[in-house]
Amino acid sequence: MFEKEYDVIVVGGGHAGAEATAAAANMGSRTLLVTMNLQTIGQMSCNPAMGGIAKGQIVREIDALGGYSGIITDKSAIQFKMLNKSKGPAMWSPRAQNDRMRFAEEWRMALENTPNADFYQEMVSGLLVEGDKVVGVRTSLGIEIRSKAVVLTNGTFLNGLIHIGEKQFGGGRAGEKAATGITEQLVDFGFDSGRMKTGTPPRVDGRSLDYSKMIPQPGDANPEKFSYLNTPILNTQRDCHMTHTSALVHDLLREGFDRSPMFNGRIQSIGPRYCPSIEDKINRFADKDSHQIFVEPEGWHTVEVYVNGFSTSLPEDVQYKALKSVKGFEHVKFFRPGYAIEYDYFPPTQLKHTLETKLLNNLYFAGQINGTTGYEEAASQGLMAGINAHLKINEKDPFVLQRDEAYIGVLIDDLITKGTEEPYRMFTSRAEYRTLLRQDNADLRLTPKGYEIGLARKERLERMEEKMAKSENFVEFFKKTSFDPAEINPILESVDSATVRQSDKLFKVFSRPKVTMDHMLQLESVSEFVSEQNLDSEVLEQAEIQVKYSGYIEKEKSNADKLHRLENVRIPDNFDYSKLKSLSYEAREKLKTIQPVTISQASRISGVSPSDISVLLVYLGR
Repeated sequence: MFEKEYDVIVVGGGHAGAEATAAAANMGSRTLLVTMNLQTIGQMSCNPAMGGIAKGQIVREIDALGGYSGIITDKSAIQFKMLNKSKGPAMWSPRAQNDRMRFAEEWRMALENTPNADFYQEMVSGLLVEGDKVVGVRTSLGIEIRSKAVVLTNGTFLNGLIHIGEKQFGGGRAGEKAATGITEQLVDFGFDSGRMKTGTPPRVDGRSLDYSKMIPQPGDANPEKFSYLNTPILNTQRDCHMTHTSALVHDLLREGFDRSPMFNGRIQSIGPRYCPSIEDKINRFADKDSHQIFVEPEGWHTVEVYVNGFSTSLPEDVQYKALKSVKGFEHVKFFRPGYAIEYDYFPPTQLKHTLETKLLNNLYFAGQINGTTGYEEAASQGLMAGINAHLKINEKDPFVLQRDEAYIGVLIDDLITKGTEEPYRMFTSRAEYRTLLRQDNADLRLTPKGYEIGLARKERLERMEEKMAKSENFVEFFKKTSFDPAEINPILESVDSATVRQSDKLFKVFSRPKVTMDHMLQLESVSEFVSEQNLDSEVLEQAEIQVKYSGYIEKEKSNADKLHRLENVRIPDNFDYSKLKSLSYEAREKLKTIQPVTISQASRISGVSPSDISVLLVYLGR
């Protein structure tokens, strides 16, 4: 059936697998996506939404590099919100509600229209290995398919076990069987593996809900989008709604705690701390009588509704009884109950920064197999694994993003350097250079890099260069152009800002905290310049941020430059840390296990102190 050897085989068709397939194929590799069900490519297994705090920045970065997630999100969005607008631009995070069925359909069509991408539906039960190198996969039918590189993106399917109350059964997702064979083979090769847990809430019939008892949650009045390309902007949106649990609901849920797999010992693996189940919330926050429930439509035309905030693995009768006591859910009809799922993962300290495994050459891991949670985190890893698999087999330099270049760089560096013992989720607080890593400038940061490696297309680069040139030109205009006090003072008075007595440059007054671009556009000179130069909202936003936050941005760039000096101090391969007796015992053990490539990476390992770094620097002659 497979006479030719593929360049890259991707195992799994979720968000990581879809991006890995698109990246490798678009860069020129003959790529085969092998998945257990071709009807669920790009499936949103949990909530029907993309983006959010820090996650929205990741989707923008994927798009800037030439990935598909932003485009697919825009094509299937039913609502858009820019979160954290009341805070500084480093915190602004785009989020979209999506039509679940259209999202998967758009992914399937995008991949089918990608040259070099082939598809095969079956379970991969093992890897083909020769020496210390992966050379293909073996399917459950015993078919051997050879390739130069393999990317594993198995999600929650590796020995997946679903829990609903005291019932448990094998599965990688509701209605789909688990994948077996791969974990056992990798452990035989010397890999460490572990178990993690995640969960999902009930899906219900929207026709059975009383929305008049809930608080509407509309999208933005002027919705934006994710992709920097010319994707559609939402003209109409669907509302979400919000309601709350109550003390009664909590009491009803507690009645089932003795049958909860979380509390009776059936589930011992760790779940995502920042997305806890409802039983975990009422147990950990016993002083709270109420928790928010967000009621999210699953699409434009379906009546199915996602009950965000009510993730649970309690018995189905307990779920139903408790949810009926939530305001607006009095007559609720279930489509399916919530459940928890346990699955195998491999601690990511066993990987290089390219996401290639240290033990087997040309084998890459991406997504939940690395201990992460979230569509966006998975997609970004898939993109990077697909890129690096292509580059490796073509004997080109690896593609690694630094912590000051992208949230994707922070994510991968955290995983490789620190590992994770609970499902890893990205937050803005994890990025020490978040003022540089804003959602508005992902294209300026990453599109040239994407173009250089052959993934981002010329159209994308040209759009980015035009935006950058116009933004820089507009900032320069503010630096050179003076204002008339008579024209500017009424604006300053309107925002309770001190008036001025003499003329000065626009840049200076625009830098004031309460003065916005809307205020600047009231000035004749500014509005004329915008009109003459045909500046769009992206350019206006970029210029405003550059003016108002220039000091913070320059300070972070300076700090990042110091980081790069340590990044340039490389540690020799297979360095023998045991001969450095001045290192602490913990540092020696951690350094031997993780094998950092640079002094900078070594400094970020938990348990390696500044004095340990000094010892290394002295030994390396620095």
